[in-house]
Amino acid sequence: MRIRQATRDDFDTLRSIELASFETLRATGAVSGEPEASSDAELQHYLDHALLYAACDQDDIPVGYAGAYVAEGCLHIGEMDVHPDFQRKGLGRRLMETLLAEGRLRKLAAATLTTDRLAPFNAPFYASLGFRPLEKEECSPRLRAILDSEAEKGLDPLRRIGMVLPF
Repeated sequence: MRIRQATRDDFDTLRSIELASFETLRATGAVSGEPEASSDAELQHYLDHALLYAACDQDDIPVGYAGAYVAEGCLHIGEMDVHPDFQRKGLGRRLMETLLAEGRLRKLAAATLTTDRLAPFNAPFYASLGFRPLEKEECSPRLRAILDSEAEKGLDPLRRIGMVLPF
């Protein structure tokens, strides 16, 4: 498996990965309702920041991806998914390490993200990479706005948490 920068031609495949991963999250209670995937605009935003990476199989078909953007001097990880058939093989860690290395290379102050605090493979996974959980009142206005937006989309605000990794 190799990690490469994703392209616009990968968008449909990336969305299918995200939709498949939704069911893994549903099984933990982290999400409910109709599955949703990133829009073209959201994926393009990561691409515009040159922060959209795909983990690919031997045929160069994406089986996982991570997307981020730069905001307020921080790398913000907006999405990271690995297709259930390829989970627990270290691809998520490799994708995250790729994004974090890019953030450090760009001399950004920190990496931020929001995630489910209760799913065993979310917040604990990010903590293993060095991220620290933030209660909502500790979050920057930008992270609070993201958490509020997630609640408006139907994610349980009691399960959501911001996290930070200072560089």
